[in-house]
Amino acid sequence: MTIRAQSTQASSPRESRTAVAPRPWSCDTFAVHGAHTPYAATLLAKNSDRPALETQPLRWLDRREGGGRLRLAYVEIDDAPETIPHLGSSPYWCWGHEAGVNTHGVAIGNEALFTRDVATTAAMDRSGLDVTPGILGMELLRLGLERGRTAAEAVTVMTDLLERHGQYGAGTVSTDRAAAAYDNSFLVADPTEVWVLETTGRRWATKRVQNPFWALSNEPTLRDDWEFCSPDLESHATERGWQRTRERLDFAAAVADPGVPLQVSHIRLQRSRELLSAAVRGDGVGFAEVRRVLSDHYEGTFLGGPKFNPARPDFHTLCMHAHPSGFTWGNTASSMISVLPRGVRPYVWWAATTPCTSVYVPVAVTGSPLPAALSTAGTQHGAGPNPERVAADNSAPGSYWWAFQDLLEAVAGDPDGSGYHERQRQVRSVFDRLQQQWLGQADDLADDGTDEQWQALTEQCVTEAQAAAHHLVRGFNRSRG
Repeated sequence: MTIRAQSTQASSPRESRTAVAPRPWSCDTFAVHGAHTPYAATLLAKNSDRPALETQPLRWLDRREGGGRLRLAYVEIDDAPETIPHLGSSPYWCWGHEAGVNTHGVAIGNEALFTRDVATTAAMDRSGLDVTPGILGMELLRLGLERGRTAAEAVTVMTDLLERHGQYGAGTVSTDRAAAAYDNSFLVADPTEVWVLETTGRRWATKRVQNPFWALSNEPTLRDDWEFCSPDLESHATERGWQRTRERLDFAAAVADPGVPLQVSHIRLQRSRELLSAAVRGDGVGFAEVRRVLSDHYEGTFLGGPKFNPARPDFHTLCMHAHPSGFTWGNTASSMISVLPRGVRPYVWWAATTPCTSVYVPVAVTGSPLPAALSTAGTQHGAGPNPERVAADNSAPGSYWWAFQDLLEAVAGDPDGSGYHERQRQVRSVFDRLQQQWLGQADDLADDGTDEQWQALTEQCVTEAQAAAHHLVRGFNRSRG
């Protein structure tokens, strides 16, 4: 469902656009070491959950040269003399990314964190006191991709920038900066390493992941097992009474905002851990297993999935759908699976909107131009200014993302999602056949495919997927009439 307004009386998901978006409650990210995948490649996957109808195209960013100053949403920083080309999945208005991968095989995904520090800053902001905005988490993510040739180097880039410039600002298009602000956690991966980085204000903790996998939702996951931290993190926590013992700092217990309920994040986090653990114990975490996690609505659990249908959810799920009441804060806007092999170009599988109603197209990090449809937002073009002053995007012909937004709405059928069960099965019968064909084609190119071959495959898959989405929407609309 895609009801943006906070009212059950809305009859159309596009009839009302409020200036204040719901609080950013969800996203899910995980990484798996190559030893536990059939590809012998590190995998990093993320569902980007965003306000309903917030367009999220896929971008290719070429090398940028020249240094100088770089203007972000709230701050201006020194630019790098030369940046690393990369792919990024980005809200239409944002300079930064929700997830991305660069030509060196570094992939990053981020999560909103609700910490005591951001709660304090937001309270000051609401009271009219001067607060200093900083770098948005999505901007930190892109800066890590632009400057990091390994996962460890990207972590260093991001933590240095965080200490210097801080983080605070609206992470969604909203006039209520305090409600739309959050701190961030990140998974940063390359073909040989995975790092988890969690932040609170200007401070941070990080470690190399030795486990087969690591999963994030919207809560801190590092306890006293962090490997490195900002120099004043422990004294900061002690001075504020968050750490009352002489033992090593428990990061999650100390910084998590007790005013934010963890039920929204913890159930999703435990579900992704459960599914990934089962896959690791089995034949490993391949495409099917990753897609299973990213498409999950608690099917097969004691919950039995949503009581009515995923388009009218009972809980925040890994594959996220907006509830007519505004109970959930939006939809999964995109889903990215990064494949990071050693010595071979990385590539991604990228899906627009909710994975359960979409299909993943293969895109290699080749430097070749993307199909125009993938990078087309709607009526808005290019990164916007401060998110407190951004215009809403609307559907425009040729946009791949809006084709799948139309399909998501057609599958739901109405504000109650009454068409979901029957129509989603029809969607899967079409897309699953295409997906199997494309998986075989991508496997054939994975080791030694040329840039031209990868570009041709992406063009083919985008054309086939968009045509299938349009055909399904037309069929569902005819049946409605």
